Amino acid sequence: MAYIDMIFQGKGGVGKSYVASLLAQYGQAKGYAVSCIDTDPVNASFAGYKALNANVINIMDGDDVNPRNFDQIFDAISALPDDGTQLVIDNGAATFLPLGSYMGKNTIPALIRSETKHDLRLHSVITGGQAMDDTLIGLKTLLKTFPDLPIVVWINPFFGDLVKNGQPFSEFKIYKENKHRLEAIVSIPPITDARTFGEDLKDVLNNRLTFSEYAASDRPLMQRHRMKRYWEEAFSAMDNACLLESCYGQPE
Repeated sequence: MAYIDMIFQGKGGVGKSYVASLLAQYGQAKGYAVSCIDTDPVNASFAGYKALNANVINIMDGDDVNPRNFDQIFDAISALPDDGTQLVIDNGAATFLPLGSYMGKNTIPALIRSETKHDLRLHSVITGGQAMDDTLIGLKTLLKTFPDLPIVVWINPFFGDLVKNGQPFSEFKIYKENKHRLEAIVSIPPITDARTFGEDLKDVLNNRLTFSEYAASDRPLMQRHRMKRYWEEAFSAMDNACLLESCYGQPE
């Protein structure tokens, strides 16, 4: 079996590529052979992580998305070996609706189940702050479009706490009505001090470095120490969410 993790969210700039990088780094740390694909036609931020060696798939035809170009993604999926490989696919906001439509019209989930032994799982990022309602709409669209696929929700606290009318996400209507559909909730570690951890994480993100690269860099000791602690916290959150071998067994 191969494990396919696709990141979807219709709102841009909420941390999709960062989540993709966390998933890929997590898989590598767990001993998986990890492959990566970036389909974002605007930023290709995921491909900016050189250590992750993401393959950029151009889904544009001039100024328009050409859905036929999505075939390349699923050709890559069908070619995956059944040996515990992990494939992480980052999709930009511009591909949210056209890729979802393509997958529905071509019955992609059923095709993967019938033609391969692979496990397909979707990931969506939701945030607090001004983008909260938009990200919740994106999650709602995903739940409606793919009623038979497991979905992992990532809570990104960078823009503020995910709270509505004083209530946490676990009290939101969308959660209560769909909690049986959500395979896991992953809370991205919050930044405890913007001037220390925050500046260090900006350094990681702006330079598209993996946490392993950062640890091996010539940055000052305390910066490397803080990012090691941050990565350990993120790693623990993914462990607790039962991702990869926590649920499915060790890679062969």
